[in-house]
Amino acid sequence: MLRQLTLAAAGAIFSIAAWAQAPSEAGRPAAILPIESEAPPGLVVYPALPEPLARGVIILQHRTENFRIIPIFGKEASEVSPRVGHLHVTVDDGPGTWAHTSGDPIIVVGLKPGPHKLRVELADPTHKILGSQTVEVTVPEQKAAPHKH
Repeated sequence: MLRQLTLAAAGAIFSIAAWAQAPSEAGRPAAILPIESEAPPGLVVYPALPEPLARGVIILQHRTENFRIIPIFGKEASEVSPRVGHLHVTVDDGPGTWAHTSGDPIIVVGLKPGPHKLRVELADPTHKILGSQTVEVTVPEQKAAPHKH
């Protein structure tokens, strides 16, 4: 009986030892890919929505690939995986650019009637540009509303 208990205990110890020795981790992919191993980020900006544009309101929907838009800045954030960052938006090659930090559509109002260019850039948390797309729009003349007497 003692011999059976000893063999059972030895078997249990061997099973525990075998369970504790997980298969080699060498061939297993990392839970988080190093930034340089990730697929490149991409940006898609769709044409302005026609109905709001007819009223002089530019609404640009967009999406990113291999990139999340969040309000985070700084060198440490540029090392986060998967990649994060924000958009830079510039109207008509003007001196002003603003940071768009969400997945919400980009909305621009108050432009004079006529042709305009909106440059949308994919930027990492240190403002390094990773991609860019320009959308051309024409803001129509707004007709005055008829006066009611």
